[in-house]
Amino acid sequence: MARKVAEAAQSRNFKINYPLIGAAGYVGLMVWHGGISGSAPLKVSEAGHLSSLMTGVGNPQLASQLPELITFKDTVFSGYNLVLFGVLLVVIPLVLYGIGKNTKSSYVTLPVYKGNETEKPENLRGAEKINHSRIVGIGFGVLILVALFYQYSGAIKNLAISPNLLNFFMLGLGLILHGTFANFLKALSVAISDAAGILIQFPLYFGIMGIMRDSGMIVLISDFFASIATTTTLPIFTFFSAGVVNIFVPSGGGQWAVQGPIVVESALKLGVPLPKMIMALAYGDQITNMLQPFWALPLLAITRLKAREILPYTLLMMVAAVVVYIVGLLLW
Repeated sequence: MARKVAEAAQSRNFKINYPLIGAAGYVGLMVWHGGISGSAPLKVSEAGHLSSLMTGVGNPQLASQLPELITFKDTVFSGYNLVLFGVLLVVIPLVLYGIGKNTKSSYVTLPVYKGNETEKPENLRGAEKINHSRIVGIGFGVLILVALFYQYSGAIKNLAISPNLLNFFMLGLGLILHGTFANFLKALSVAISDAAGILIQFPLYFGIMGIMRDSGMIVLISDFFASIATTTTLPIFTFFSAGVVNIFVPSGGGQWAVQGPIVVESALKLGVPLPKMIMALAYGDQITNMLQPFWALPLLAITRLKAREILPYTLLMMVAAVVVYIVGLLLW
């Protein structure tokens, strides 16, 4: 969308602050972990995950108090989380508007970003006809969604959303929206090229994660905050510790696997509700994405912007959001 805004400005010959538009496009990474694709809320919504996460970790008596699962009713779709999201939905655009009014704009020069519709070749035979058939492509996507609702109707009703459920849904929806297998595969190839930086660097971050885990650095960071916390302040310290860890390990799932046991153990010791602690970790993990531009790599590839151009704006948004999240955790 940021790229298309720039192309529209170019075609209509008016000035914009393109880096600010790019920063606005990146701001979704500041709320992702508290949403339906968040790693921690998705994993704890799986039956038995919390017990398996805490196997061999911490006090067994405390671990026996763990629930079978924690659904989206208590995390992503809880009243407090939705209120915080609503507040950010007002505050962040106002911050962007204020920045835009006080910064310079310029003309944009970009090649037009073309769509991914494939031209249907002539004289198609056999499997080629299937690849370019809208009936087959959309039909298969619908079939996937039918199977999804048949298999997961109970989980959907109870808001027990899991990674498998979400990925299955996105696969079916992607096929329907692209129309044909050929369009879907071409879009996939484009998306992979834009995400090449992540594909290359992600194994390095898993290496960093392993070093931090095995050296005890993550435990030290999290345990330090837990040792000086009270029932009221523990979620705040968890928020900040998750933000620090995210700078070194920008992976929501990886961070939950390493820091999750510490968060759960400290919550059980101090009697803090688990859903609140899970969301505190999610908020801290996502907020420092505005400081850590790792997940901006696809956006930078598409927009042709540089990280140093968008970071000054994302940092201002991060400061505004930190205030919102801290107030929200104190009032929760």
